[in-house]
Amino acid sequence: MSAPDHHELVIIGGGQAGLSLSWHMHRAGIGHMVLERKEIFHAWKHQRWDSFCLVTPNWQCRLPGYDYAGGDPHGFMVKHEIIEFVEGFAEKFGPPVMEGVAATGLTQTQAGFALQTSAGPFTARQICIATGGYHTPITPRMAERLPKHIVQLHANEYRNPEQLPPGGVLVVGTGQSGCQIAEDLHLAGRKVHLAVGRAPRVSRFYRGRDVVDWLQDMGHYDLPVSEHPMQEGVRDKANHYVTGRDGGRDIDLRKFAREGMALHGHLDAVDGERLAFADDLKENLDQADRVNDRIKDSIDAYIAQQKISAPVESRYVPVWEPSAADTKLDLAAENVTSILWCVGYEPDFSWVHVPVFTGRGLPVHDRGVTAVPGLYFLGLPWLHTWGSGRFAAIARDAAHLASRIVEF
Repeated sequence: MSAPDHHELVIIGGGQAGLSLSWHMHRAGIGHMVLERKEIFHAWKHQRWDSFCLVTPNWQCRLPGYDYAGGDPHGFMVKHEIIEFVEGFAEKFGPPVMEGVAATGLTQTQAGFALQTSAGPFTARQICIATGGYHTPITPRMAERLPKHIVQLHANEYRNPEQLPPGGVLVVGTGQSGCQIAEDLHLAGRKVHLAVGRAPRVSRFYRGRDVVDWLQDMGHYDLPVSEHPMQEGVRDKANHYVTGRDGGRDIDLRKFAREGMALHGHLDAVDGERLAFADDLKENLDQADRVNDRIKDSIDAYIAQQKISAPVESRYVPVWEPSAADTKLDLAAENVTSILWCVGYEPDFSWVHVPVFTGRGLPVHDRGVTAVPGLYFLGLPWLHTWGSGRFAAIARDAAHLASRIVEF
């Protein structure tokens, strides 16, 4: 029996995180292999809806040696443009990727690590797990109580309104995906019911600039986890909802309601075709607005402190208020034929048999470096800063890990 293929470094994951580290390894002349269970950039190609676009401006798209160079730095790339961007990055250096190879088991050895894969065993002196933190779509167990004729999809399966059967649609969850999908359906003329959770919102523009531009100047995106007021708790925080669609705008759920979208509190229970929602719609909407106001307060303070000349802008005034608690929904009576679950993902590192995890199954690390020598993580949300799981800071995170790998 032949010995397993051995590499100095194996990078698991062929998305922007894994290939960013590969770029550094290529530059440093360190032999390595990238394993990707499907194809490179699979999530961008196959797990986004047709109208998907970035919610952060194009100028924040920075991969190693490959910044956005298009003509619309303050715009928001749509799906095909994002795919062209990441594929252009890979073409620049030709990463050594084995596609269609899934990692199924990782253990520590005296010489490094033993890796089991769908293509056979490998050994490596160092391992970087760059698969991100969004692995298993969450579908609440209450979904099992729904009738079989109700079509159920997770956000990563949604492509466009025509994919769904005629009738109303219930969208559960108001993070970035839930709000943008609800808007997509709403603009297509579908009757949308939206179960509103506790996710915060942010304005697209304020006082003459994109809010992201202000926060960048204020140093918000360079704040490390260790200095954040919430400390590691920020890693569990929901993203603020906003959109880059059609040049960028706010997502105002109250405006949608005034236009006919039915808003409910968070989904509490399912009994066949009868659904029950919590009586928290008003509080959830108000809380989202309060977060938005606090962000504007911080921008106002920065403008005053720096003595910046910026146009004055009045604050948001709610355009709609819930008149009464709408806590019940009869799917049949309202002709709701499909439900979209937009309640997030769970990480799955069950194949990693190395003692580096918390009781929740999350890796313990310092900027991606674990306590086990030679084992690293990259691409996790808030690995180091807000931009760690995004284009904004993946190059910086990869450069830091590359320096540690070279020194190992």
